Amino acid sequence: MPTDAERWVRIEIARQRLVLLEGRRLLGQWPVSTALNGPGEQMDSGCTPRGEHRVRIKIGGGCPVNTVFVGRRPTGEVYSEQLADQYPGRDWILTRIIWLSGTEPGRNRGPGCDTLRRYVYIHGCPDSTALGVPGSHGCVRMRNADLIELFEQIDQGTRVLIGDGDTVADA
Repeated sequence: MPTDAERWVRIEIARQRLVLLEGRRLLGQWPVSTALNGPGEQMDSGCTPRGEHRVRIKIGGGCPVNTVFVGRRPTGEVYSEQLADQYPGRDWILTRIIWLSGTEPGRNRGPGCDTLRRYVYIHGCPDSTALGVPGSHGCVRMRNADLIELFEQIDQGTRVLIGDGDTVADA
């Protein structure tokens, strides 16, 4: 359990919710969309990895809302319906990226299950994307405004617990 002064994030797969806490004090909560394939740690599974993670790096600070990222780099594009029509199969990664790294060897860190090498992020998505239901390829999707709010309140190294259920014990 994090200390009383520590800021940390809990992602509740069952509720499709991300919660920001300081110790046990609630600082914010937002709807998300985790993997359509459900929870799981295996490479190339398209699942959202469970367990304890840390924010490895924050990408996109200061970029405009709806900035399009490919390979963790801004493309110079800003998402619009016209751009979506032009690239109908693209998995949109927008506005900010919070890249996660697993901390549990053999579960979410290391060969065959490494969250960092699976490129699992918390990232923005088009406003038309359904949240509150699973739908991603393994990442955690958030509304752009919600993501910016979260991005500004956490640091590199922030603990992120991802669980099947609704409690930290389920992580």
